[in-house]
Amino acid sequence: MTRIDITGFDLSDPPAGFREDPFPFYDAILAEHPVMPQPDGSVLIARHADLDAIYRDTTRYSSDKTVVFEPKFGKASPLYEHHTTSLVFNDPPLHTRVRKIMTSALTPRAIARMEPGLIGAVDALLDQMQGKQEPDLIEDYAAAIPIQIIGNLLDIPLEERGPLRDWSLAILGALEPALTEEELAQGNRAVEEFVDYLRALVARRRAQPGDPETDVLTRLIQGTGAGEHLSERELLQNCIFILNAGHETTTNLIGNTLALLHDHPDQMARLQGEPALISGTVEESLRFMSPNQFGNRETTQDVTIGGYEIARGTNLHLCIGAANRDPDVFDAPGAFDIARKPNRHLAFAGGPHVCVGLTLARMEGRIAVHRFLARFPNYRLNDGRISGGRIRFRGYAALPVRL
Repeated sequence: MTRIDITGFDLSDPPAGFREDPFPFYDAILAEHPVMPQPDGSVLIARHADLDAIYRDTTRYSSDKTVVFEPKFGKASPLYEHHTTSLVFNDPPLHTRVRKIMTSALTPRAIARMEPGLIGAVDALLDQMQGKQEPDLIEDYAAAIPIQIIGNLLDIPLEERGPLRDWSLAILGALEPALTEEELAQGNRAVEEFVDYLRALVARRRAQPGDPETDVLTRLIQGTGAGEHLSERELLQNCIFILNAGHETTTNLIGNTLALLHDHPDQMARLQGEPALISGTVEESLRFMSPNQFGNRETTQDVTIGGYEIARGTNLHLCIGAANRDPDVFDAPGAFDIARKPNRHLAFAGGPHVCVGLTLARMEGRIAVHRFLARFPNYRLNDGRISGGRIRFRGYAALPVRL
């Protein structure tokens, strides 16, 4: 293997080839420099044990991004207001209030009730794909599933869901380490349009509430009934968060899994011979090509990680994609093994900020992949697959397929 040179590695301006295939770089970082100071004063952390400890420690590491995002977005910008108000970039008490309301609506019983509707939506998409000469696994399938499910969760009318994906891509794209002026403008415009739409939707729902047992928007509006309510700003921005968080990562999970199975025919044959391995397949896809490659924390006091002294107020880039291939945790980490056990990946982060929708995402991935394979067991990806081209999120923009 050709040795990857990581001297002077800068996440905001990565070397050639990193966006297309970051995994050789991750291997080198893990082997040579798993705690890597960055030119802007931030620090990249790659080891599984370090990420796991940081996720669990809410005293020395903060999720709040009010300071970090100010120079990136500008304090008066729509992107700043969104990303500093959403669940993922906050500490208690806001994180506690929002998460409590969300988890009360995403109980195992509530998620189980969603399964028949999810199967129906998946089968309808498969029917539509069957009639196309060269469908796209992303546009025609993987991206359409979470939009339907999250749209159903908030009871967004079908005819109003068209702009949701583009808004989501623009807003999440603004989390990349470096942005162009156009990307920044697109992100701000998307937040403004999203908020305007949701403000009208919330007004309609206040006038005609849904069933809080099945309608997450009504649940968010009403709170938990124990004095836990969201301000209008918190409500609108966290509705955006729910739609965004449940969209791109789940799209990536479904698309990545079908691409990985295609590219590893031995594992495809194994799954087709042992359908019970579908859950293990989803978990291994989450590990091997994590839909979310990076998380962030900020140090609240001076800390020492891997022998490096890191000052209070330092932004940490938590490299999930590297941690999920850490040879200290995973045997043969570069092998795609759908029967891997144990599989202690960090694709959903960990600690108090572990992904609130992880059970739903797993169910979507499991059903989408299983029913696709049952319908089209001999599918082949055509030339022309397009990577999503992002650093923080790992997935495909297009996967043309012959069914």
